Amino acid sequence: MENQLNVLGTQLQLCCSHTGFTRKGFCYVPTNDSGNHSVCAIMTDEFLQFSKAEGNDLISPNPMYNFAGLKAGDKWCLCAIRWHQAISANVAPPVMLEATDQKALTVVSLKDLKALSNLNK
Repeated sequence: MENQLNVLGTQLQLCCSHTGFTRKGFCYVPTNDSGNHSVCAIMTDEFLQFSKAEGNDLISPNPMYNFAGLKAGDKWCLCAIRWHQAISANVAPPVMLEATDQKALTVVSLKDLKALSNLNK
């Protein structure tokens, strides 16, 4: 995780606790993360319903994985491709650029990320 950079080219910041592929709170992408869980997003009800309809229920608790479920306002490391799909559906949640790993740029553009950035608020 050391020396990981965000999409702005600076040190990757914490997204929130218990998120990311490794559940350490950072959206860095280790080599065994084929899902590219690099986008630090702030959940919205619209996105959570979209993700559930697409087969990835992030709302319901799953004790088997020690997952409490998400609600609007929670931060979570999303797969870059899911965030990109949500753009097309007009339900992409806002992102935290400082906590979004630069590997997200292999799937989504910096322009799209900036358009839905918490820095624009």
